[in-house]
Amino acid sequence: MSYAFQAEGLVKRFGKTTALAGVDLAARPGTISGVLGPNGAGKTTAIRVLATLLCPDEGRAEVGGLDVVRHAPQVRRLIGLTGQYASVDEDLTGTENLILLGRLLDLRKSEAQSRAAALLSRFGLSEAADQRAGSYSGGMRRRLDLAASLIGEPRVLFLDEPTTGLDPGRREELWRMIRSIAADGATVLLTTQYLEEADALADEICVIDQGRLIAHGTPAELKQIVGGQTIAIRPKNPGELARVAEIAAKTADREPEAPVGGVLTVGVDRREAFTDTVHALAEAGIEVAELSLRLPSLDEVFHTLTGKQAA
Repeated sequence: MSYAFQAEGLVKRFGKTTALAGVDLAARPGTISGVLGPNGAGKTTAIRVLATLLCPDEGRAEVGGLDVVRHAPQVRRLIGLTGQYASVDEDLTGTENLILLGRLLDLRKSEAQSRAAALLSRFGLSEAADQRAGSYSGGMRRRLDLAASLIGEPRVLFLDEPTTGLDPGRREELWRMIRSIAADGATVLLTTQYLEEADALADEICVIDQGRLIAHGTPAELKQIVGGQTIAIRPKNPGELARVAEIAAKTADREPEAPVGGVLTVGVDRREAFTDTVHALAEAGIEVAELSLRLPSLDEVFHTLTGKQAA
């Protein structure tokens, strides 16, 4: 299988601290891979190794088939990188920031200007193109930072917690942009502590804790780690919750959880349990405002794997 990037057995130590203890990572072209983990898990260190900013003590990594240590200059021409905090020059305008980076990447002046204008338009910054970046809001700076990482048209984009500090609306906005980048054919590696972000964006997720890869798979596959599914029922008449609990206990063969906010939940192991519950509620004449079958959340997966709550 051809990978956009691949790492095997990455080890990185800082004195007596082992930041990476044999991590494997890989992604197919045109996909979004998420890396989850608590603070200090090794997520940023892995990104820095893949981006040629750190040399691994052991193991190997390739981007576009090129070794990140032996062919670092060539790898840098294939990648883009956005760190946890916007790194634009606040004294330059949005246009000047992008043109400067384009010229540093050996683009002709006209080409750098053309790409800068296109990216500013794509990220909704055209009206602020001639304003100093120091006057931009936090969300605008993050968008400019992301645009800057694309000026060289990278095949692989590394995003290290790109939505840190953004409000939910701005985060959704950036998610749409990340999806469009992958849709255009680039491969994205995203580190995050926001589980809903990984669930919304990633085709595959790696969970790292204490420098080790402890789980890998699609969001649905990881949710299976916790096991089972959950039926959630909200009767239209809250006074019927007791009857709903009796029915759910019978169809699920286990006692439901205590209702929260008018919603009763019960774990199930049989696929037929949901259908049985629907029929039993109908036969009892109980109308529902909400009735769903869901997998465990990534938050539950994260807590199960690491023993920690996510951000």
